[in-house]
Amino acid sequence: MGTTQLESVPEPKYWHLKTVLSEALDSEFSVGEILPNERDLAARFGVARATLRQALEQLELEGRLQRRRGVGTTVAPPRVGVAVGSEQHTWPGAAGDAWQATDCTVAAPPASAAAILETAHGEQVHTVRRSRVTHGQQVAAELLYVPASSVPDLSAIDAPSGAARARAVLRELQRLDLENQDRAVELGSARADDAKELDRLPGAPVLVVTTRFFAEGRTAAVSVATYRADTCRLTFGDSGGVEIHHDPERRAS
Repeated sequence: MGTTQLESVPEPKYWHLKTVLSEALDSEFSVGEILPNERDLAARFGVARATLRQALEQLELEGRLQRRRGVGTTVAPPRVGVAVGSEQHTWPGAAGDAWQATDCTVAAPPASAAAILETAHGEQVHTVRRSRVTHGQQVAAELLYVPASSVPDLSAIDAPSGAARARAVLRELQRLDLENQDRAVELGSARADDAKELDRLPGAPVLVVTTRFFAEGRTAAVSVATYRADTCRLTFGDSGGVEIHHDPERRAS
């Protein structure tokens, strides 16, 4: 490969480099192919490695690249559509739910979840962990926080922990009359536990979907679902009218 020098441009240098790299991904690399190391790429484009890293991070954020443990930086496949809700409100674990319950513990939730639930400081809640697989790949991990007041008939003896306990919490939750639910989506960074579960590096870009479930005039449960930002495009509603996704025309050939 020859050396390509970047011309002086008014936009940030890393942003222009991102555009150049994106064009190179389309013309020179295949999906799954490993990129040259940072030293070689920086030399090819005549930039500092810090500038290169900024451009690579942006391309990862846009779903063009993936950083894989023990492998390196590879060209990402097109994002897959993942529906995160429909126009019909349902409890987690209802028929047709795409999530798989994996564990359940009892502990005080993070301060952000406790504030939404309006639980007392240090008050313990049921924490259900679930995972979601699409096209054979795990694309999301969820923590569902359920106060004891939402599942008062849950037996403490039957299925004290694990997936069986998680399913029991979900069954009891569905006894409530779901009045409404709302969602918020924000860009975040993968925490260590989520990164390990999703096969990402800590700090990798993720999409965090927080859902509040209302029953009996209060917040009965809170879901915090972490989606891989590099492989997912999220759709909302039965019509799919709102999407967050990578331009389908711009993909590696």
